[in-house]
Amino acid sequence: METVIWIVIAVAAAIIGFIVATFYSKSSASSRANLIVDEARKEAEVIKEKKVIEAKEEEMRIIADAERNANHRLQKVQTAEARAKQREMQLNQQQGDQARRKKELDTLQRGIDNREKELAEREQQLEGREFHLGEKEAQLDQLEKKSRAELEKISGLSAQEAKDKLIESLKAEARTAAASYINDIMDDAKINANKEAKRIVIQSIQRVATETAVENSVTVFHIDNDEIKGRIIGREGRNIRALEAATGIEIIVDDTPEAIVLSGFDPVRREIARLALHQLVTDGRIHPARIEEVVAKVRKQVEEEIVETGKRTAIDLGIHGLHPELIRLVGKMKYRSSYGQNLLQHSRETANLCAVMASELGLNPKKARRAGLLHDIGKVPDDEPELPHAIIGMKLAEKFKEKPEICNAIGAHHDEVEQTSLLAPIVQVCDAISGARPGARREIVEAYIKRLNDLEQLALSYPGVLKTYAIQAGRELRVIVGTDKISDEETEVLSQEIARRIQDEMTYPGQVKITVIRETRAVAYAK
Repeated sequence: METVIWIVIAVAAAIIGFIVATFYSKSSASSRANLIVDEARKEAEVIKEKKVIEAKEEEMRIIADAERNANHRLQKVQTAEARAKQREMQLNQQQGDQARRKKELDTLQRGIDNREKELAEREQQLEGREFHLGEKEAQLDQLEKKSRAELEKISGLSAQEAKDKLIESLKAEARTAAASYINDIMDDAKINANKEAKRIVIQSIQRVATETAVENSVTVFHIDNDEIKGRIIGREGRNIRALEAATGIEIIVDDTPEAIVLSGFDPVRREIARLALHQLVTDGRIHPARIEEVVAKVRKQVEEEIVETGKRTAIDLGIHGLHPELIRLVGKMKYRSSYGQNLLQHSRETANLCAVMASELGLNPKKARRAGLLHDIGKVPDDEPELPHAIIGMKLAEKFKEKPEICNAIGAHHDEVEQTSLLAPIVQVCDAISGARPGARREIVEAYIKRLNDLEQLALSYPGVLKTYAIQAGRELRVIVGTDKISDEETEVLSQEIARRIQDEMTYPGQVKITVIRETRAVAYAK
């Protein structure tokens, strides 16, 4: 159809060209018309051939689409046939499974029926046995009643009366046996308690060895020559004043050759002053600004050294999980001493003693070692509250989440609080062992003698006191009173009063035991 249209268009174009050629020139009309007609014919032929080719291509495309649609439909039909076959196979298989299951169910049902029959037969048998047992029980009850009646008739007692008498006799025998057993245990404990306690203490002491230390309140700083003293003092004493203000330590520059004395009660401050002086003398630049800079730097170094010492101590003793603040306080004990005994060394020794003693007694050595290490942390707090060091240490341990038995052991090692666990007496004993062993602590002879004299004179100041004796290095005071001046009841009041005055007026290590002795003697002579 399209080819015909294009042919018509070509013919029309030729006619129009002919008319135009006729219109423009009659002389050249024939030639132009022929030329136009030829061109129109050629164009028509080309268009015709092109359209024929397009028609053939369209026909081939339609045929290919038809074949492709037919193949697609054929594939769908084949897929549907395969699915139908598969479904048929599945249905056949399901039918076979259902038949097999039905057969199995029939078999199970027959088994259940047989089982029910067996159970019914057993129930009947059990009912028969229960009936026979009931009869036998009734016969036994009758025989028991008959036998009891005969026994009551023979003995002249009822069953309840006989039972009560038997219970009373058994109770009496049990009380006697228990009392005898308790007495045996008490006697054995009295015989062996002191011996066993001495054995444990001696073994603990023998297994721990520690060096002794010397307490100082001054540190001597050695210098190469005396010219450095003038540089340390500075112009009009400004350097030495700046150093004392920065460190809180009194610096004594006297005629002692090649030595400067640093005096102060706080060992940490003395160590900071010594290290700062060493750096200043080595560097050579000594002036107030430089002094403040060096002291601040050294103070930071000492704080780091304190923390490192605490960590190293905890690792050496196998103690884990300590709060960082407790570790810092443990390291700070390195710079504190008590009567010549270094506090950190004393705490380490006490911790080891506690672990040994706890092991001997079958207790937890790790907890004992932890309590022994922390028992004196109340001596190195950052502030200075007016409380005994044991109470301060207990409060610090509670603040940093230590276990209750460890806190109690810290607070009770000088009897400030009541002991609630076995760790408390262990820490108390090991603290006394560490502080009382020979060479552990020392004080100036004059101060020691004066303290003993003061103890005796304080007790002698009370009326009725005849003699006083300070014994055991001042740890016990024995007071002898007159029997005609003080009664037995007044001796207890006197001991408490003397203890209160000693506690309020004197300074002493550990604790002092006051023993008041009132003795009545009757003397006669046979001639």
